[in-house]
Amino acid sequence: MVQVCLNGARGAGDGVTVPLSPEALAESAAEAVAAGATEVHVHPKTPCGQDSLSPRAVAPTLEAIRARVPVPVGVTTGAWAEPDPVARLRRIRSWTALPNLPDHASVNWHEPGAEEVAAALIERGVGVEAGIWSGTDGAARFARSALGPKVLRVLAEVTDTSPDTAEDSARALLADLGTAFGRPVLLHGEDGGAWPVLRLAGRLGLATRVGLEDTLVLPDGERARSNAQLVTAGLVEYGRAGR
Repeated sequence: MVQVCLNGARGAGDGVTVPLSPEALAESAAEAVAAGATEVHVHPKTPCGQDSLSPRAVAPTLEAIRARVPVPVGVTTGAWAEPDPVARLRRIRSWTALPNLPDHASVNWHEPGAEEVAAALIERGVGVEAGIWSGTDGAARFARSALGPKVLRVLAEVTDTSPDTAEDSARALLADLGTAFGRPVLLHGEDGGAWPVLRLAGRLGLATRVGLEDTLVLPDGERARSNAQLVTAGLVEYGRAGR
């Protein structure tokens, strides 16, 4: 499984290729799925381009993307979109007013309030991607969580951006995760570590993701023109690594 991560916390300053509006995100998602992506991960934005958990941002983004693709669509619940844990939980609970809920949502386990957010999502039938970041205590917290067996998958996120050391950091993160309650693992890196970690996922037979959230460049260092181009390159790299 190769998920496309359309935009992340990136904004207009990262270039015109990063989709921000619901319409641009829907078009980019359709192109990426046509290129082979099997799921979509998106950060809904306010009109000024900031990540938001508000239904006014989440609803139109989900509606636009779902009108164009038949695959599962997930969103972020990152603390940067709503730093106050109480307010973040209130936002998640307000999603009950959405015409359709996301298929899944990522919850960063090292962030304050992660357990409560995950529980609220599970109660509403939204799959939880347990985001376990390298360099944090996320893996240790997740190992103690009663919600561990209930999550959709573990999102093993390698924050080491060095192409020289990201693979080692990924292996260390996977070791920290251990059996991860038997849940599927999606392994990915970011920026300079994105391609080395994607290749490692291919060698290990793990799910992965690629897109403008994780990297702005192709394996050869050329600037990517679209998420679809990154998905195409990612499938090639993943397939070669897995042979």
